[in-house]
Amino acid sequence: MFACNRISADVWNDSLGIARAYHQEHGKWIDQTLLQKATKRNYSLHSQSIQAVCHKYLQARESAKRAKRKGFDHIRYPYKQKKHFSTKWAAQGFTLHENGKIHLSLGLHQGKRQKPIVVSIARMPVGTVKEIELIYDRGLQLVITYDDGVPAEPASGNQLAAVDPGEVHAITAVTEDGHAVIITGRKLRSIKRLRNLKMKELYRHLARCKKGSRQWKKYRRALQFVLSRSERQIRDALHKTTRAFVDWCLEHQVKEVAVGDVEGVQRNRSGRKRRKNGKRVRSRKHNQRMSQWTFGKQYAYLAYKLEAKGIQIRKQEEHGSTQTCPVCNRKHKPSGRIYRCRCGYSRHRDVHGSCGILSRRLYGDIRTVVPVITEQKYLRTA
Repeated sequence: MFACNRISADVWNDSLGIARAYHQEHGKWIDQTLLQKATKRNYSLHSQSIQAVCHKYLQARESAKRAKRKGFDHIRYPYKQKKHFSTKWAAQGFTLHENGKIHLSLGLHQGKRQKPIVVSIARMPVGTVKEIELIYDRGLQLVITYDDGVPAEPASGNQLAAVDPGEVHAITAVTEDGHAVIITGRKLRSIKRLRNLKMKELYRHLARCKKGSRQWKKYRRALQFVLSRSERQIRDALHKTTRAFVDWCLEHQVKEVAVGDVEGVQRNRSGRKRRKNGKRVRSRKHNQRMSQWTFGKQYAYLAYKLEAKGIQIRKQEEHGSTQTCPVCNRKHKPSGRIYRCRCGYSRHRDVHGSCGILSRRLYGDIRTVVPVITEQKYLRTA
């Protein structure tokens, strides 16, 4: 199975070379059909496994192209060579048996059908298995993607909710009838802070060791352990946070959720006294917090959990929603957790931001949509 991931890495590396040579000769990027034809039957893997690697390369290239069109010129097209790459088997590449065994096909190579890889699992998922992927996370693991066959529940609510995602408070939401919830993200912050301290300590030790030595390998294993454990803890915290929000939506009859689009906030400069080239810059600690903010993964978790309950979700422009007063339209950047305006308006900073997103969703600008907060909950996830 390690050999499968090494062969998949060869497919990725050859795809880079084929695409580069094609671009130099024709002045344009190779398309999916030609790339799959160039890599077909050249490796001792199933044909769909080879195609899956090609598709991942094409997706990475398209993502880089979209980023460049948005003005991020520092983004590079895929270029790094790999020693290991995850192997994927689609629907025709594996066979499931009732006794818990899975046959992973390796297809035809040099005119001969290869013996499949046989693995056993303790519990077969209930549903239709779509694909199986072989990954490495401190050990080989099989990731099984399946459809449980449970249809999405029809939406029964009539309320619109707006979400202001944050780094301190992971989710702050408000509904049209004045119900608000604040779900803290301090557990996520503590996990990341501990991970950063451990990594700093391990990198300090690694710098004093000779690369490739026994002690160097020991610290590298410790580093991988810290990264893997923290990633699992972050994933668990995000699942609990999003599940708590979905339960709150069901409790308050929400039919649609508008989530503030914070994409790009981790790259923008913030207002500080220190300046560089005429622009105010942020501190290193603040940059670290912003770069480690997992708002994209949180939105993905929210999307599939809400859709399973029949609740629609969409992104909404949130620029200025935290700074603009809905009463007098003055702009004021709050320094604490409470937003206060000279006109007398006062509200929790994140609830105020959620109200601004709700107003933009309903009217296209910021105005008073929730005069009174009838209920405000503060939730901590375990």
